[in-house]
Amino acid sequence: MSRVSEGVSPLELADYQKAVRLVLRHPLVTPGYPDGTALATVRRWAGQLRTDLMEVLGYRLVTTADTARLQRAQDGLDATRPALTRAGRPFDRRRYAYLVLTLAALGRHGAQVALGELADAVAADAVRIDGLGLDTARKPDRDAFVDAVTWLTERGALTLADGSATAWAGDPERAEALYDIDREILLAVHHPTRVLQHLTSVTALLDSADALGMSAGRAAQRRDQARRARRLVLENPVAYYADADTELLGQLRAPALAEDLERLTGLTVERRAEGVALIDTSGRLSDIRFPGGGTVAQAALLLAARISAAVQRTGRHALELLPAPTAAERLAARARRIDGALPTRSVIAEFAATDEVGAYQTYQTHATYQTHDEAGQEREETRYPFVTDSWLRGRLKEITGEYGAGFAADLRGDPDRLLDQALDLLAAMSLIVRVDGGVLAFPLLARYRGVTARVKTRTPARLLAQPPAQTSLFADDTAKDPTP
Repeated sequence: MSRVSEGVSPLELADYQKAVRLVLRHPLVTPGYPDGTALATVRRWAGQLRTDLMEVLGYRLVTTADTARLQRAQDGLDATRPALTRAGRPFDRRRYAYLVLTLAALGRHGAQVALGELADAVAADAVRIDGLGLDTARKPDRDAFVDAVTWLTERGALTLADGSATAWAGDPERAEALYDIDREILLAVHHPTRVLQHLTSVTALLDSADALGMSAGRAAQRRDQARRARRLVLENPVAYYADADTELLGQLRAPALAEDLERLTGLTVERRAEGVALIDTSGRLSDIRFPGGGTVAQAALLLAARISAAVQRTGRHALELLPAPTAAERLAARARRIDGALPTRSVIAEFAATDEVGAYQTYQTHATYQTHDEAGQEREETRYPFVTDSWLRGRLKEITGEYGAGFAADLRGDPDRLLDQALDLLAAMSLIVRVDGGVLAFPLLARYRGVTARVKTRTPARLLAQPPAQTSLFADDTAKDPTP
């Protein structure tokens, strides 16, 4: 029987699981973020949360008088959880750079700071970075800077004492804003587990065992493998067996995984022949809702239905089947892109945490695991249906022609951007993987094969797309449960 939450009475288990979902959804909790009751909820269960989150997931919960900070163990590079602007759009590189420089500048100020003064401090640092800069005479630069400041304000690191940041962004000559600085929250916002100047590769940030001070013995390695498997299921829409290395494959199929995750989160683990997923029907744990509202989500859902229908075709109309890049290969590709932008001149060589040769040798080792099963036998290569970029553009053109009245005008007029964003969303949900020349369809896509849609006639027109009424998560509803 699972020992997770063993100190919680059956009558209080639902409240405890709510606290678990809260801290997993919001790794930083402050007196006002994400709401006024969240911190009290986490503090009530802090002791049990610290024990269970470390035991089940290898996550460390650090609490202070005004903060609760969850330090996650990172196994991969995840692009699906960006910081968001005031308008709900993902941060771009400029905004991330301004956010980091703002954190650094705030460390040099006292209890309060004027927005214009803070902007001047950030501008002085930004001008030394090639291609960045911050010109307060330019409205786009001011808007990007205010987005970074607002992100900190929402979390309580800054509190508006007087004035308006929006008014300053509109006209800094006639408006100003004054902020109180909360140093405790500021420290919790940026608490790296590495000295960043010592890194030669972003992969050094993924050494979660060292970062959290875990032991490295054989028993500890087995425990950490079990934690990795639970994290894989928790942090992703689906964990595919074909994408798991030898150690993780056994852990993913173990009955204890479902028992521990369900007891911890209050959610349901669903298994099929292709993989395992944690089902969040409430949406209170998920950071991305799909299906969802908005042009991109609706177009993605309709596109998923057309891809799924094409996958079902047989005979000479059947789609070509191709192998997918492994998780390790996808991680290596992301790491190369990030490492290519590292400011190597700031790296202190004698303290460097890792090197690229060692990192990519690790990737090759994991890639080798993908071809063997638990008995050491060579595993059959998994192939997935392939659809080309031209085919996708054609299907999106059909979708826009039929349902475009419900789409946002700017995206309707820019089909390439709409297609790119829709495919990114499908990839984030593990429905597809993007490859050169097109995409590969993953089994989870079959969930949306029966989508129906209609355009409301009210003005402005709005598209309502609905997935089919079904409970199956994967392609084969009749597949046997692979649990031993």
